[in-house]
Amino acid sequence: MNETLVLKKYANRRLYDTEKSLYVTLQEVASIIRQGRHVKVLDAKTKEDVTAFILTQVVLEEARKKNNLLPVPLLHLIIQFGDNMLGEFFENYLQQIIQSYIAQKAVFDEQFKQWISSGMNLPDLARKSMGDLGGFKTLFDLNPFLKFRYPDAQTDDGPGRKKK
Repeated sequence: MNETLVLKKYANRRLYDTEKSLYVTLQEVASIIRQGRHVKVLDAKTKEDVTAFILTQVVLEEARKKNNLLPVPLLHLIIQFGDNMLGEFFENYLQQIIQSYIAQKAVFDEQFKQWISSGMNLPDLARKSMGDLGGFKTLFDLNPFLKFRYPDAQTDDGPGRKKK
């Protein structure tokens, strides 16, 4: 199977899958992309690459279903500065930002799964970590908000402060 699927766009706005020899909808194009495939869309008559236009339609169709893909202030900026500054930003940086976010989210999710699967009690782990802080521990002892996290801590001269 070829990594990039070539679709033809006809004047009647229909998309033709050249691999399976059948017409596909925008929703089916989205499903193909979610499966990890790339698509290239060519105008059937002019052979012009219209991939960006069709993928934008896919995104807008998804947004129409959920009615909130992007925040309204961002949409205003895109319309206001779309041809100039934001076009350059989208072209140069947005893809990198999204890919970085996805990678960081995957790392965080994996770490969280490891914590859950290890059966560790996170409050106990925090207390154990606090014990290893040495000289910095007194800074945390002075924090009045920690009394709510460790209500069983013995106090001498006020809430959240341990006996000396």
